[in-house]
Amino acid sequence: MDWPFEEDLASTKRSVLRAIYWDGDAVAILDQRALPQREVWLRCTDVKQVIKAIRTMAIRGAPAIGIAAAMALALGARDIQAADLQTFRRKFLRLCRLLKETRPTAVNLAWAVDRMYAAIPGNQETDVFDLRRRVREQADALLRQDVLVNESMARIGAEIVPKGARIITYCNTGTLATGGHGTALGVIRTAFAVDPTLRVFACETRPFLQGARLTTYELMADGIPVTLITDNAAGALMARKGVDLVLVGADRIAANGDTANKIGTYTLGVLAKRHEIPFYVVAPRSSFDPAVPDGSAIPLEERDPAEITQLGGRVVAPAGVPVWNPAFDITPHSLINGFITEVGILRKPFDRAIRKALRSGTGAP
Repeated sequence: MDWPFEEDLASTKRSVLRAIYWDGDAVAILDQRALPQREVWLRCTDVKQVIKAIRTMAIRGAPAIGIAAAMALALGARDIQAADLQTFRRKFLRLCRLLKETRPTAVNLAWAVDRMYAAIPGNQETDVFDLRRRVREQADALLRQDVLVNESMARIGAEIVPKGARIITYCNTGTLATGGHGTALGVIRTAFAVDPTLRVFACETRPFLQGARLTTYELMADGIPVTLITDNAAGALMARKGVDLVLVGADRIAANGDTANKIGTYTLGVLAKRHEIPFYVVAPRSSFDPAVPDGSAIPLEERDPAEITQLGGRVVAPAGVPVWNPAFDITPHSLINGFITEVGILRKPFDRAIRKALRSGTGAP
């Protein structure tokens, strides 16, 4: 059966948690909407099924949806009917544009799509079969690269984690949001391997509850001490001097350092500033968008009102109440202490540090 199929959690424990992988010629996606109660895998055999998984948040997290888009394009390239290279390129470009429209805020998706299109040579010294092979190889390379980047960020970020740190994190930034290991959770994993006395507070992350459902699930599976708190408890916890560090991920970072991330991140940044707690964003260079000057130019996705008016399928708000449900907010660069990237920690002034990191690719300022 192609989509979906379900596996029982108790009988399918894996040594390594993962969100997406190749299952033969299909893309297997862990349906994160069903976690933590059930492990449901979606076996996607064509582009439309992967797009549906991205749009409905069966797979989410900026790096993970970039990988999903790349793998979707590999499926699409396989299925393109074209006798000549020009027709193949035209149809493939159409698929690229379709993928870019699925989630507008996360720049990793567009970055991955552009990398996939760049894998197609402009010369005529090839054939359609070779183009399909190149596209699949590029998708595989992007997945491997994401894992390596995450591991690099984790090593670099772990150096700033104080011994016995009490860390607040937001949304889900682990294996389920990436190709493996994670961004902010990757830093926590690596730091915990050296210092098992650290503790994590996971905000629930309303309304989709990625923190409550996914972050706690990952950390508990790894044996990392985690306490779940409501989003509006973060300020009280900080006021009691119960937090040493804030680590979050990012969906898009503007040229000046303004950062789009899951709705509620801005609030956490304001609270951290008020209580003089270091606030770091953990993100690969693919999350930086130098074409966007500041946060006001980042498109912010708005989602279905039912995500707020319903909870677990049960209606919890009066019928017809107006709803504003932005999926992301902008944390101004002034609230951020630094960006933990695969090439180092970027510090203020961020505009100059970001330009240098993206241009050189070697070392941070």
